[in-house]
Amino acid sequence: MDKTRTGSAADETEPRPGAQAIRRALAVLRILAAGREAGVPLAEVVQATGLTRPTVHRIIHVLIEEGIVERHGRSGRYAIGNQVPELALARPRRSPLLMAADPVLQRTSAAIGDTLFLTVRTGNDTLCVDRRIGTYPIQVLSIEVGARRPLGVSSAGVAILAALPAQEARRIVAANEPRFAAYRTDGPAVLAQIAAARRRGYNLRETGLVQGTRSVSMWIKAHDARPAAAITVSAVSLRLEPRREREVAEMLMEAAHAIEAEIRALA
Repeated sequence: MDKTRTGSAADETEPRPGAQAIRRALAVLRILAAGREAGVPLAEVVQATGLTRPTVHRIIHVLIEEGIVERHGRSGRYAIGNQVPELALARPRRSPLLMAADPVLQRTSAAIGDTLFLTVRTGNDTLCVDRRIGTYPIQVLSIEVGARRPLGVSSAGVAILAALPAQEARRIVAANEPRFAAYRTDGPAVLAQIAAARRRGYNLRETGLVQGTRSVSMWIKAHDARPAAAITVSAVSLRLEPRREREVAEMLMEAAHAIEAEIRALA
C-alpha cells in the first residue's frame, strides 16, 4: 500500500515520458515563428534553442512530415507550415485581452496621434497582436502584427519583464540570452533597461527599433495580476521629448488600467 502511494507521488514529480520531446518541438516552433514567412536557417535554430544540430534536424524533419513546418527550396530556410493557420481556425474567438483592448486602443490612438502597438507575452517571447496607425503625418511602423521577439528585445518586452518579480525576469533574460545577439543586445543591457523601467514606472526606449525614433511602453496585467501584455507608442524622437514623453506615459498608464478593468469584468 505504502509502495503504491510512493510510486504515485514520484509519477507526479518526475517528467512524463515524451514531455521533453514536446517542449523541444515547441521551442523550435517558436524560433521558426519569429522568422515568419522568410523562415530561419537551421544554424540559427540550433543557436537559439541550445539543442544539438542532429536533434533540431530530427525535430524539424518530423514537423515537416506532419505539415507543421515547411522548407523553402531556394533559401533552405525553415518556416511555419500551412497547417498551423488551419489549426488556429479551431479557435476563431478573440481572447478576452483583445476584446478588452479594442475600444481602449481606438480612443488612445486618436488622442496620441502616433503609432500604437499591443504586444502580448507568449512563453519567453512577445507577439505583436495589434497596431493602430495615428493621424500624425510621420508614423513609425517598426513592427508588424504577427512579429515575434524574445522578451527583452523590444520596448514592450522590457516593460513586461519589469512588471515580473526580479528573480523570474532574470531567469527569462538568461534563457533568452543566446537569442539576443541577433538583435544587437545582451543580457546585462536588458537587465539595465528592466531596472530603469521599474524605477520610472514605465519603459522608455531611447533608440527604437528604427533609428531616430523613441518608444514608451506600459505593462498590462491580467486578472491574476501578472503582466500579460504591453501597450507601446513609437514615434520620431522629436515627438517624444521629455515633457511629451511623460504625457504619453500617463495616457498609456490610463489605457493599461482601463484594459485591466475590462479584463476583470470579462473574467
